[in-house]
Amino acid sequence: MSDDSGPTARFVGRVESALKERADAPRQADDGTPEAWLVFDDDVAAGLDGLAAGGELFLLTWLHLADERALRIHPRGDPTRPARGVFSTRSPRRPNPIGLHRVTIRAIDGPRVLVHPLEAVDGTPILDIKPVMRREGDRR
Repeated sequence: MSDDSGPTARFVGRVESALKERADAPRQADDGTPEAWLVFDDDVAAGLDGLAAGGELFLLTWLHLADERALRIHPRGDPTRPARGVFSTRSPRRPNPIGLHRVTIRAIDGPRVLVHPLEAVDGTPILDIKPVMRREGDRR
């Protein structure tokens, strides 16, 4: 994930989830997803300092099982819905299969962070996490 012209990216951990197969994963986080552990590599564990249960995160993952790339798709894989540009959807079938998940921290145990909801399957590589910054008037 690098060319010699700038910064590089690497995975910083993996998801541990009860969702073992791609077919097990809900299409969206609000479709009945389980809790999952984010397991960070030891060399990045110091970066978890300051996180706490109840906090919200944006989790960036690499959708390693996304086996197709597309620029136009039928939302939620439903052929009765009109095809749209992939950038107007949350489909994993993208030029770069980067997953974006908004999760709430349930617990922290060393380099492991329990979150909910997360529709990523077991073994999904983690690219990064960022805290959700609240704006005045935000309810979520």
